[in-house]
Amino acid sequence: MTKNTIKMWIETARPKTLPLALATILTGSALAYRAGHFHWGITILCLLTTLFLQVLSNFANDYGDHQKGSDTAERIGPLRGIQQGAISAAQLKKGLYVMIALSFLCGALLIGIAYQNVSDLIAFSLLGVLAIVAAITYTVGNKPYGYLGLGDISVLIFFGLLGIGGTYYLQVHDFSAVILLPAIASGLLATAVLNINNLRDIEQDRKAGKNTLAVRLGPHNGRIYHCILLAVAALFYLLFALFNLHHLLGFIFLLTYPLLLKHALFVYSHKEPTALRPMLAQMSLIALFTNALFSLGLLIG
Repeated sequence: MTKNTIKMWIETARPKTLPLALATILTGSALAYRAGHFHWGITILCLLTTLFLQVLSNFANDYGDHQKGSDTAERIGPLRGIQQGAISAAQLKKGLYVMIALSFLCGALLIGIAYQNVSDLIAFSLLGVLAIVAAITYTVGNKPYGYLGLGDISVLIFFGLLGIGGTYYLQVHDFSAVILLPAIASGLLATAVLNINNLRDIEQDRKAGKNTLAVRLGPHNGRIYHCILLAVAALFYLLFALFNLHHLLGFIFLLTYPLLLKHALFVYSHKEPTALRPMLAQMSLIALFTNALFSLGLLIG
């Protein structure tokens, strides 16, 4: 395997999006710690499982788009290995199988360590299978849901409600409705990363028949939607802190709000898709930074 091929595999894994997995597990584990329960082994396995699922989704996204002719040399985002010919469709398909196996293995170990009763075993086994299927069928299959504009809902669920809620439950073995606020907030920030990707590729996706939510909304409304995602996420973090934290240090996450505002203003005011190229990585890092400071506030506040 040449150095260029390795580089292309790394690029296909989309490392700029991977901070979202870390952000999700950080927040879920910090909430568990605040509830009086924390388990290093469960936290690490949650992180590995989420990372493998995300890479699986990224591989499947490129494979599915390639099969449907959606990703061409016209796309504004970085060209993936399969587009440049450095990785063949057959090789990427094998990569999918490897990621499925790794996701399944880590998920099975996680459930084996964390479950306490048969209900946990059945429920999280089904959720694990659902997560693998969802990662693949975003762009793969006869009716991929990413082409129907449902990707945003999927990201909100898996990087918010299930990601944080599952990480919390597997350590606490209880559910508290109050964690829905940060879970939804984190999911909305992850959704904003996807929206940047879709706004950037809106013209190419429209031509290819990939009706993402950004395509359905149009460029202007898509930018307004982006600002709404960030505003609601900021509000939900703040509401959780106001009702549950009783020390000023718990509000340290507010330091990220100027970054969220600056990012929102940039996306809203720049109408050229090419201007959004660096915004995906920026939004991913802002999401991680916000969740990291929110988690820190939970621990020290």
